[in-house]
Amino acid sequence: MNKPLILVVEDDTAVRNLIATTLETQSYQYHMAKTGGEAVVEAVSQKPDIVLLDLGLPDMDGVEIIKKIRSWSNMPIIVISARSEDRDKIEALDAGADDYLTKPFSVDELLARVRVTLRRLHYMQGPAEGEEPIFVNGDLRIDYPSGCVYLAGRELHLTPIEYKLLCLLAKNVGKVLTHTFITKEVWGSSWAGDVASLRVFMATLRKKIETDTAHPKYIQTHVGVGYRMLRIE
Repeated sequence: MNKPLILVVEDDTAVRNLIATTLETQSYQYHMAKTGGEAVVEAVSQKPDIVLLDLGLPDMDGVEIIKKIRSWSNMPIIVISARSEDRDKIEALDAGADDYLTKPFSVDELLARVRVTLRRLHYMQGPAEGEEPIFVNGDLRIDYPSGCVYLAGRELHLTPIEYKLLCLLAKNVGKVLTHTFITKEVWGSSWAGDVASLRVFMATLRKKIETDTAHPKYIQTHVGVGYRMLRIE
């Protein structure tokens, strides 16, 4: 089986070469882009499995690139940036990024983030062995084989992280899942307990599946603990 294709968007030559060498050690296929314009063209034409994206590009901000890609694709985007403030990370995640790695980074951590993202891709392709292919709860329906979600018959556009959050809650319907458990399952051990990022994604997910976010029907908050999907009778 061919290795996944990774698009590396980075204008710093030294960092770009480091990432390229790292990917080559694992025999990953990759394409390079030095500007935002090149990144969008490569994303459209090559349809990579993962995008590694620097935010500080010479022609446009990386957050704008995330928004452009999200307007037509759910391809996973891992941000690699020198911006280390929480507000920068949350802004990128809120725009549709799937993960955020701060420079300087270790090659081991980069490869770990890539592996986690690839596992999420596999997870999204269908249900685990023995699971029902369709999950129905009230007006909510998840079609695991196609990766599609419907509410009252209308297909919803979810980001990869929103989809995995929803699937995790659905596969544990009726159970309270802690913040640490959810973040570890969705992002991996390095993000375990990152409640701020989790809240961002949970808020965007709720906007899409709840008719009244002030009085949620599907996802209940357990303050200071976590979240639970309610079973609709």
